[in-house]
Amino acid sequence: MSDAHRPYWEVKSLADMSWPEWEALCDGCGQCCRHRLEDADTGAIYPTRVACQLLDTQTCRCKDYPNRRATVPDCIQLTPKKVAEFRWLPDTCAYRRIHDGRGLAEWHPLVSGDPDSVHKAGISVQGQLLSEQELPPGSRLEDYTEEEA
Repeated sequence: MSDAHRPYWEVKSLADMSWPEWEALCDGCGQCCRHRLEDADTGAIYPTRVACQLLDTQTCRCKDYPNRRATVPDCIQLTPKKVAEFRWLPDTCAYRRIHDGRGLAEWHPLVSGDPDSVHKAGISVQGQLLSEQELPPGSRLEDYTEEEA
């Protein structure tokens, strides 16, 4: 198949994608919005069961994506360069997969044509996380860690 007939994610590097193409690569798993803790001595990353206050924990989408930095100033901005730097991105992440030359998984919405396929495949954090706004007063993220990633 010629490049003209192949999907853009198979022929373009992450850096060569347009902004709409880049944004469409997001599979909607919600992993980026999960709080993580890093051990300062070992560098080990510990995911928590706590999500950013703007993550809709059922749809795994940001409740206010265009304006998210007004509410969460330290919200990450994923870029092609940062895909390589953010070692905490899961192996299932579309950006990680493309960066690593593995292409998109069959459950990815761009491949399946189904926006819920990421949830049906069990890849997303749908229904697994608490919003940071739901934590009891005085709670610490350390109390909500999972196994080391």
